[in-house]
Amino acid sequence: MSLIGNIIWLIFGGFLAGLGYIIGGIALCLTIVGIPFGVQAIKIGVATFAPFGRDIRDYENANSMGNVIFNMIWIILFGWEIAVAHLVHGIILAITIVGIPFAKQHFKLIPLALLPFGRGYN
Repeated sequence: MSLIGNIIWLIFGGFLAGLGYIIGGIALCLTIVGIPFGVQAIKIGVATFAPFGRDIRDYENANSMGNVIFNMIWIILFGWEIAVAHLVHGIILAITIVGIPFAKQHFKLIPLALLPFGRGYN
């Protein structure tokens, strides 16, 4: 079922969303200061390509001082906009019965969009 969900997801916008994250991440990586943030944007892009059948999880060092500082910078500069975008798309999709599984995937990506440092997916 995950395969079918991921294929439909990619066809109806997941590919463009993931590609946008990856292109943005590559652009951030062009500067030395932006490399950690670019890597996280690419990580979110890869998670966006195939969200069905994956879970967001915390790493052992998720709450280390470095990750907390980087997450605070991320939230201020990028994270809240990305999280709001996932929230709005999830609400729009949840209005219809057919869109509920896709809304769940958007809601699942919100924590990763807000706090990507120290978190990942499996």
